[in-house]
Amino acid sequence: MADRREDSAFPAHPAPRDALPLQRRDSTAPGGAGRGGAGRGGQAVFRGGAGRSHGVVCGGSSVCPFAMSSEPPVFISAAEVERLLPRASLLLPGLEAALCNFSAGAAGGVEQPLRAVVPVRPHGGFLGVMPAYSAADDALTTKLVTFYEHRGDSAAPSHRATVLLFDPRCGSLRAVLDGTVITAKRTAAVSAIATKLLMPRSAEVLCILGAGVQARSHYEIFTELFPFTEVRLWSRTEQHALRLASSVGGAVRVCGTAREAVVGADVIVTVTMATTPILFGEWVKPGAHVNAVGASRPDWRELDDVLMKSSVLVVDSREAALAESGDVILSGAEIFAELGEVLKGTKPALPEKTTVFKSLGMAVEDTIAAKFVYDAWSAGN
Repeated sequence: MADRREDSAFPAHPAPRDALPLQRRDSTAPGGAGRGGAGRGGQAVFRGGAGRSHGVVCGGSSVCPFAMSSEPPVFISAAEVERLLPRASLLLPGLEAALCNFSAGAAGGVEQPLRAVVPVRPHGGFLGVMPAYSAADDALTTKLVTFYEHRGDSAAPSHRATVLLFDPRCGSLRAVLDGTVITAKRTAAVSAIATKLLMPRSAEVLCILGAGVQARSHYEIFTELFPFTEVRLWSRTEQHALRLASSVGGAVRVCGTAREAVVGADVIVTVTMATTPILFGEWVKPGAHVNAVGASRPDWRELDDVLMKSSVLVVDSREAALAESGDVILSGAEIFAELGEVLKGTKPALPEKTTVFKSLGMAVEDTIAAKFVYDAWSAGN
């Protein structure tokens, strides 16, 4: 039997519920719906195109209440997403199930092609398109995300996103959700899942390299779920690190160099816009766990070859890692497993070894998060 970590740190899966009919009124009541399940009714065979699975069976009513409706889709703002999804940990049960389904191939019912990326070369930017369908959730979404290498206004976010949620029975657009909060929280939640499985048993020191939106979301869920006794933070712009450290409400040590932050750390998170390595294997203590979240392009790096080749490498998607991750492609490191395989127990976790989780982010993660938010909004309306 493969080695799996205890699940006691994560909440039980909330009971699924169907979304209520779309209504165009604002609500101030806090949402509390779960992931949402497949609709009731007859079985339909979904014949997919490019993606991970083909010919999966999904449940759902053949009648789409939105098909003939003139009602516009609801817009859920960033502030409303934050209200409906106050903690990233609320996504853990749904994301764990989705990761397992994705790694199960056709049987898992996840349709997700590789992310399409359009360069915006004059401005150093990119537009990514990330569609996915989850049969288990009967949820269909597309995320549009922009990310920029360099901006004149350093205060501007490097990533902006919008998620479109469709009724899978007829293709009608149900909701347009601000995707920035969704992206930050689902990414941090998946890193937490990997950390639960892969970190050393007696982890005490957390190191975060980077001081942007993802640094904050990772700090929040990691300090909620894990009993770290020390948190270290480094950023190329020290002012950004000091600002984040002063705003999170916990004890954070801002380090002058990346090396100072990394040496002796048990869990390391890299959430930077680096295009060349900022984390080196000679700094990382044996048995540490690394969540590598930045460097989402095939020619970008956060980790050096020494670390990549000497660690047990786990990815969210093999296909995506081999096409999109410069850390994987340029180092030639061998992929040991997908995170879903470790969750299912088909591959061992190996927490006693030095491990790297290369996170590129998957569209089905946005699907789960958007469905959670929409169901919570519906429950309040």
